[in-house]
Amino acid sequence: MYILGIWDGHDSGAALIHNDLIIFAANEERYTKRKLEVSFPYNSIKAALEFAQIKPAEVNVVAFPTAEFTKTVSRVFPWQKESYYRFRRRKMLKPRHEGLMRFTKYSMTTIGVLPGCRIISKGAIKRELRHLGFENPELYCANHHASHAATAAYTSGFRKAAVITMDGLGDGESCTISDFSNGRLEKRHSISARNSIGVFYEQATNIVGMRELEDEGKVMAMAEYSYPFTFEENKLRDFFSIKGTEITAKYGPVRQYDMLNRLAWSMPREQFSYMVQQLLERIALELVRNYSEESGSRSFAFAGGIMSNVKLNMRIKDLDVVKEHFTFPHMGDGGIALGAAMVANHELNGVSSYDFKDAYLGNSYSDEQILESLRQNGRLRYEIDADKPSHAAEIINDGEYLFWFQDRMEYGPRALGNRSILASASSSSAKDMLNIYVKHREWYQPFAPSMLEEEAVKALDGVKSRDRFMTTAYKVKDTYAEQMRSVVHIDMTARPQMLGNENRSYRALIEALKKKNGCGIVLNTSFNIHGMPIVLSPADAIETMEKTKTRYMFIGDYFVENKAAKK
Repeated sequence: MYILGIWDGHDSGAALIHNDLIIFAANEERYTKRKLEVSFPYNSIKAALEFAQIKPAEVNVVAFPTAEFTKTVSRVFPWQKESYYRFRRRKMLKPRHEGLMRFTKYSMTTIGVLPGCRIISKGAIKRELRHLGFENPELYCANHHASHAATAAYTSGFRKAAVITMDGLGDGESCTISDFSNGRLEKRHSISARNSIGVFYEQATNIVGMRELEDEGKVMAMAEYSYPFTFEENKLRDFFSIKGTEITAKYGPVRQYDMLNRLAWSMPREQFSYMVQQLLERIALELVRNYSEESGSRSFAFAGGIMSNVKLNMRIKDLDVVKEHFTFPHMGDGGIALGAAMVANHELNGVSSYDFKDAYLGNSYSDEQILESLRQNGRLRYEIDADKPSHAAEIINDGEYLFWFQDRMEYGPRALGNRSILASASSSSAKDMLNIYVKHREWYQPFAPSMLEEEAVKALDGVKSRDRFMTTAYKVKDTYAEQMRSVVHIDMTARPQMLGNENRSYRALIEALKKKNGCGIVLNTSFNIHGMPIVLSPADAIETMEKTKTRYMFIGDYFVENKAAKK
């Protein structure tokens, strides 16, 4: 049975499952070149069908998450979400009626699924699918948080675990706690959208001048530049309280936004960010502790947008009640197309486990396709490289950065060695070059390392299990501080990818680098220009190389050099 999962909201996308195999998964932003795309995922669906070499008629079920009121309205009136997309991403002058727009948004956050929403949503989605050749598809509507929970539970490799989802909101909920055992997920607790700490963090992101649903990681990074203070000194400490597994917000979303705005006005944004991060950690850690005590569970699987907060994940990992943990790598809403397909597959076929060794689930390109793109360009020098790992390691060891484009595109927000920009983990100048010419990241944002899994135990404190997907921060040991100078934050933490044998070409590169400098670690950041999605195709890679005047790229079996590069 083929089950197609689709998501037509924030970070829209599609995923294709065949029995117990994940065949393909990608997000629409890679095709439209608009970061965190919100439009219907036409391109992602086409790519999934083309990869599997099937036609729409061969898809047995199309699954989608969420039939809440606001999502249903945006399906009926797509212009509405397009308008809000431009507003949220600040692709317009600040509207004079911004306050009214935010009041309207936060007034509607507590509305869940109303009567008729499911039927209307199915009708709207059928209308869109007909444009792609789906004549009368069988539709399955999955719950938003059930979709998140499925991605975490069914790919964790755990036979038994507590599954926690935390995000802004979906279907009237902001957090759920479930037990996963004997292939079944049983929801035990639910926190309403009214009490969403995810909405709280989103609001704080906007208040410090950043884009909500996109720049929350910047708030997390900025928090470390505040002077520290105790929780009792935190002016936001009573905004949320927790008793057992019940989280309660002091204010509703509208009043909360107003109160946060007024408080933030009187302090530096680093201090405000510290307060926000500190409160989130306090509530989430207490939730994990309390449920462990209630259920006896010491294995935890996580999903939902809040779980992209790697500092929070580090604190959870270090709890004494947590023996093993797993965070689904596409934890935000961009991952729920796959989650919806998994919910449907479990309901219809009883499938509750997938072999999820890596996240390389997107498009791939043959050397013939790569060569054709290079020939069409005509301005770059290229040749087949018989030993690209060793050659790339030599360039990195010499203090240069390079583009690395190989095999299938990663699923999710992290580059994991197939659509990556690489540089020395110990070179501050290489990091500066990346920021000046390519990434244009804020000064307080660190880069991340990829490292051999055997190196991770030596370099990092508190490694309980291998983190293959850059979902958790770790303290860097003093003995590795110099070797990891360009990939550590001010608090001496790093967000690593711990590499096993799932990507042999990438591993060979890092092994070659270790032979040269004694350290199996490399700076790895996503292959994109600031504000753009990660590159999809050879044409995207070549265009990015020319725009940034980057000198070196390894793409498929080809070594490419840009003669117009900056030195």
